Formats: sequence, structure tokens, C-alpha cells
Amino acid sequence: MTDARADALPPASPLDQDFSRPGRKPGKRSGWRIVKAAWRLLVGIKDFLVLAAMLLFFGLIFAALNARPGTKAISDGALLLKLDGPIVEQPETIAPLALLSGGDTPRQYRLRDVVRAIDTAKGDGRVKLLVLDLDAFGGAYPATLQEVGDAITRFRKSGKPVLTYATAYTDGAYRLASNASEIWVNPLGGTLFAGPGGNQLYYKGLIDKLGVNTHVYRVGKFKSFVEPYIRTDQSPDARAASQALYGTLFAQWREAVAKARPKAQIDAFLSQPDRAVLATHGNIAEANLKAGLVDKLGDRMAFGKRVAEIAGVEANKPAGSFRTISYASWVRANPLPTSGDAIGVLTVAGDIVDGEAGPGTAAGETVSKALLDGLAAKKLKALVVRVDSPGGSVLASEQIRQAILEAKRQKLPVVVSMGGLAASGGYWVSTPADMIFAEPGTITGSIGIFGIIPTFENTLAKIGVTTDGVKTTPLTGQPDVLGGTTPMLDTILQAGIENGYRQFLTRVAQSRHMTPEKVDTIAQGRVWDGGTARQIGLVDRFGNLSDAIAEAARRAKLDPAKVHAEYLEKKPGFAAMLAEGFDSDDDSQQGGDVFAIAAAERRAIVARALGDVTRLVRGGSVQARCLECGGLGPMARPGDQRLLDMAIAKLGL
Repeated sequence: MTDARADALPPASPLDQDFSRPGRKPGKRSGWRIVKAAWRLLVGIKDFLVLAAMLLFFGLIFAALNARPGTKAISDGALLLKLDGPIVEQPETIAPLALLSGGDTPRQYRLRDVVRAIDTAKGDGRVKLLVLDLDAFGGAYPATLQEVGDAITRFRKSGKPVLTYATAYTDGAYRLASNASEIWVNPLGGTLFAGPGGNQLYYKGLIDKLGVNTHVYRVGKFKSFVEPYIRTDQSPDARAASQALYGTLFAQWREAVAKARPKAQIDAFLSQPDRAVLATHGNIAEANLKAGLVDKLGDRMAFGKRVAEIAGVEANKPAGSFRTISYASWVRANPLPTSGDAIGVLTVAGDIVDGEAGPGTAAGETVSKALLDGLAAKKLKALVVRVDSPGGSVLASEQIRQAILEAKRQKLPVVVSMGGLAASGGYWVSTPADMIFAEPGTITGSIGIFGIIPTFENTLAKIGVTTDGVKTTPLTGQPDVLGGTTPMLDTILQAGIENGYRQFLTRVAQSRHMTPEKVDTIAQGRVWDGGTARQIGLVDRFGNLSDAIAEAARRAKLDPAKVHAEYLEKKPGFAAMLAEGFDSDDDSQQGGDVFAIAAAERRAIVARALGDVTRLVRGGSVQARCLECGGLGPMARPGDQRLLDMAIAKLGL
């Protein structure tokens, strides 16, 4: 029986013969191969030209972005800070694909850039006033809000006005706005204050329904990060600690607002906001005005016209426009100083993870390499470690700590500057310091570690699946996520966690000149505010990053006025610079009223929960992490928001 496919082929001919061999004569087959080779060459040239054109295109954009500060002069106007995202210590890198996928790209604002922009503007005659657009503000940790608020106060004391606008202010946004000379709110909006705290998600019920067996190994009765996986509610110890922490931070918020706006009836509006709102027949904005919380009611157009009275009218623009100095342009035009001796500043920001990662995540390999490379240059006179982290991997924390110890071995003074957050692993990396600075609102402590291993033997049993096999030692196949762990393994892992906790206590004890027993009484995973942390010896002084740099200079026997900060971190990538270059200070992202803010905050809680679970599953190591810290800072990380968006898309919601 013949093959139909073979019968369909033309009969063999001399053209199909290989004429490349000696004695063969060239024919049509050889000519066809030459044509095919030529075609491949043309296609290759075409692909090369397309690639070259793309590289040239993006290269021109890159050059244009770098050249912009020098080619376009900054004219008189209002410095506009449209904070449509959170203020953080180190912004996350924007993925290149995120720029090409369309939609809004989450923004983050670097704290030191925001403060520098405000401080440089107060003495520049081109800046007539400061305008804060807080309609879509993404939040910040209390210490961060304090630092930016102080910068706004310094600007006002220079004699220039500060005007703020929002449809409704969150607690964090109002903390900034309270320092302004005029606070505007939309008459159809209005502001209610919630204070820190609120509910968080507990997964124990779901875990039980799925049949998952969660093996938790921990030390510290306050180490509440694991509670959502082993409880359906908050433990009494964790509740008491949270009440103390939140109460102190809320008292600091009230004190700061009262100091900035002494005539505002803030206490009445906090204790009985319903009476204030009902007195105006449900008009929240009017209630805000009567309580002295805001100065003016008006929409965005009215606000713009008011700004234009001071900054000048923008020609050929719609009503409500005013002469504007964009934040991005101002920051580029006012770079960090580079003169004088170099004080290295190592940033440990975000979750501490193993391996490598981009900015916004404190990867052990990446952060330690940045420091070791900086030390190798032999130009640093001292080191400041800027910590803004809830902790994470113990292994990565120790890797960073060892790199900091190398700086001490090279006789460099080491000073730690705690930002909004320096808890768990964030405190672990702080232990080599000669001195620790923090703010009263800094969240720190959480000295404790834990590990979690989920196993699925009960889940598989629900569908009739079991496991079995040959084991040559008591630990063969352990930890077995399908068949479950053994009591022997549980004993070993718990002993390892307890040993790690003892090491944590020892490092803190040596650093703070205490006994391990004394440290244990203030450890146990408990989280402290900066003020209390100073009282119990976990912090030495109050101060910001500039104060820490000045102290490091003095310890190196240098004049603090004649040094500059040399930031030991990866430079922003092309995608990040491209995104910054497209910053237009437009109104593409708007906030909303109190209902929209409430919805955004609930969405952020779900996003953070998804992010916490993802980081826990991917962590794969012993953790020193703080649970309470997440609800006190930015609403949610961009990565967590993207994860939530993906989950919603998958569910078809």
C-alpha cells in the first residue's frame, strides 16, 4: 500500500541532487538556495533596522528626559505637589511592561525628594506659593507625615502661603493639610476621621474548611503575624499591644493637628461626628467648615481661581488654571548636593527578602552588595543606615547586618536612621549601630521570629488521596507538605526558632548594652512607637535622616556642613525615568468623597492581605516580620494592587 503523501510529491530529478559535493553540477536547486539565503539576509537586515529604530526612539526619549531641566526654564508660579500616591522611603521600580499595558501606573513619591522640593522652594523667588492636591493621596507612615508636615510649616514661616485641596481628606492627608494657610474642600465632599486601627482578615476558618494543617513555629506572645493563620480573632495579648500602639499614635496625630490648627474643634468632631453632621442636615463639608477643620468650600475651578490670584493666570488655558511649576521639574532642577566628604547612606526599605530585587524591596543580596561596593571605593567617611521596613527573612536580615559590620571593621562610624517603620527584621539590621535615631511616630521593635509550613494531608484525604512510601531516616521526605510533618521535625524546627530568637536577643543586648533577660521583657514580638522605644532603650535620640547624617559626620570628625550624602542604592532604571518624564501634573487621577475613600481603604486592606499571603508563601525562610505595621502606613503597595486587580479579573468581577 502506497503512502498518499509520498505519491503527492513530484518525482525525483537532478534538481533535487546535492551539487555541493565534488563532481556535482549546479542547477535550479542550487539557485533556489541562493535566493533563500538572500531572502534570509534581507529579513535579518529588516529586523536589525527595526531594532535599531526602536533603540534610537527610546534613546531619544531618554536623552530628552535628561535634557529637559536645562532646556526649559522654570518660570514663576505655584509649586504643585499633586500627591496621587503614597510617600515612601524608596519607590518601587516600574516594570517596563506596565508602561506599555495602558491604564494608570501606580505612583510613589520619595520622601527625601518631597522634603527637598519644599525646602528649596521656600527661598526661591520663582515659587509664589505651595499647592498640595491631596485628592488621591495614598498615605504614609506617621513619622513620614510628621517630616513632610514640618517641611510645610517651614515653607509657611518663610512668608509664602500654602493652599490645599481635596474632595475629602483621609486622616493622613489632613495631617499634611493642617499645616496649610488655606484648606479647601469640595462642597459636595467633606471629611470624616477614622483614626488608626480597624479589622484585619483571619484565615483560620477557610484553612479548616480546606483541610490545610498550618504548622507554626514561633517565639514571643506578641508575635501576631501568624495569628491570622491559627486563629479566627485577635489574641488578648496582641489586642492589648495594638491598643497601646494605636492609642499613642492617634494621640500624636491629634496633638499635631491641634498645634497646627488651634482653633479647630477637632475633639468634638472626633468624639461625636454624627452630631456635627446632623446639625448641618447631612452636609459634611459644611460641618467641617463650622468646626474650623477647613477654611473654604469650593470646587476645583474655584480653588484654581484662588491660586491664580497669587500665582498668576495661565494664558490660553481653561478657567481655573494657574501658572504651575511641576513637582518633577522642580526636583530635577534641584538635585542633591555632591560637594564635601561622602557619608554613605544605605537604604533598607520594604520587605526584607532573600536574593536580589529592585528598589522598594530590601533584598539581602542586593542591599549587601550595594554597601560592599560602596566600601570598596574607599571614599566613604561614615555610614548611615536608613531603615524603613516591616522586616522579613531572617537570613537576608543577617546578610545585611554582616555587610554593615564590615563597615565597622573598616573603622567607619555607623548611625541608624529609622524612618516610618523599622520593625522585626528592620530592627535586626539596626543592631550594629553606634547610635539609633527615630521619630516619636516611628514604629519599631517587634523583636521575635517565626516560621510557617502548611501541609495538605487533610485536604487530600477529602478527595480520597493518601500518601505512603519508604523512609530511610526519621527525617526522610520531611517537611512533607502532602503527607504532613512528624513530631520529631516539629520539635527540631521549634528548637531552631527558639535558637534564632536567642540570637536576636543577644544582638539587641550587645547593641543596647542590656542583658538578654532585660531585652526579653521588651521583646516577645511587641511593637512600640518611637517615643516609648526611646524610653525603654531601643532608640537613642529623636531626629530625621539629616540629623543622623550630621551625627555620623561628627563621629568621623567632620564638619556636618561640609559633607554630602552618597546614597548606596541602584539608580532608577530607564522605565522609571521614562514614567517620571511623562509626569504632567494633570487631573487624570481624582479622589472622591468619604464613600469613595472608604471603598479605597477597604480595597487596600484586601490588597495588603493578598500581598501578605503571597510574600509569606514565597518567603520560604524563617521570618522576622510585623503584622500591625501594615495598617499604619500607605494604603497598599503597587504590587499588591496589581495582584488584587489580577484576582478580580480572574474571578470576572
